[in-house]
Amino acid sequence: MASPVLKQGFFVAFVLTLSVFQMASASDPDITTDFIVPQNSTPDGNFFTFTGMRAAVPPDAPTAFNVTKASRAEFPALDGQSVSMAVLEFSAGSVNPPHTHPRASELLFLIHGSLEVGFVDTTDKLFTQTLQAGDMFIFPKGLVHFQYNANATDYAVALSAFGSANPGIVSLPTTVFATGIDSRILAKSFKTTVPTIHTLKRGLMPPKA
Repeated sequence: MASPVLKQGFFVAFVLTLSVFQMASASDPDITTDFIVPQNSTPDGNFFTFTGMRAAVPPDAPTAFNVTKASRAEFPALDGQSVSMAVLEFSAGSVNPPHTHPRASELLFLIHGSLEVGFVDTTDKLFTQTLQAGDMFIFPKGLVHFQYNANATDYAVALSAFGSANPGIVSLPTTVFATGIDSRILAKSFKTTVPTIHTLKRGLMPPKA
């Protein structure tokens, strides 16, 4: 069973992050109704409830990096509400590779463990911090950022809130090396060789079923 401290941390994080984003300016377009309901649907209490994160309260240490999202796609009641959330589980030594959220800033609350985090602004300046449980860190909208659990023996769990129901994600390793961009273009861009680019592409190919 998950520890009481971890469960309490999730509750506090939900309340805190929701409060912050309710006070913040919305990044999604305003809607002219109280909420948006999919066609041919009659909302009740279940429509406004999301239970998909129950499994994200880890009874044991995670074995890899894992993200459990509650965005518009997973929780349709968020449509038009300018908020979404995600639980990030980091096994010892795992990383959330450099990525961006083009439509939202991200407010991360660390519940357990420690994380090295950082982002790069539009002047190419790197801002980094080592977070401990109870710390928060903001990743500005659209900027490249990352999280890394440098601890070789302990896992980390964080809760992220976004100022959009659909923040989007652009993973740099996948976007650059796993989308079919010509290897010659990448080799010139990164000032390396085509064989090196091929090695990077092979490493990012999904495993065969």
